[in-house]
Amino acid sequence: MKVKFYATLRDLTGRKEIEISGVKTVRELLDKLDKMFSGIKKELIDEDGDVNGIVLINGHNIVHLKLWDTELKEDDVIHIFPPAGGG
Repeated sequence: MKVKFYATLRDLTGRKEIEISGVKTVRELLDKLDKMFSGIKKELIDEDGDVNGIVLINGHNIVHLKLWDTELKEDDVIHIFPPAGGG
């Protein structure tokens, strides 16, 4: 599957996009990404375990799916955005 990173996550990962396989849920994906890019989970999950940022699976936000238990397929495209800032 393709995983695309945006904004400050590009700085954290040093990449715009990667190919990844062998994960079945968003939770497994984030665990694997955190091993590859230390600190990425901390950017995307708050202290209560809620989504902090935006994770889209084929254009669908995981908050409207099964959150961390959303199932993934090898041909999925995942877009990961950091939390929005500003004011």
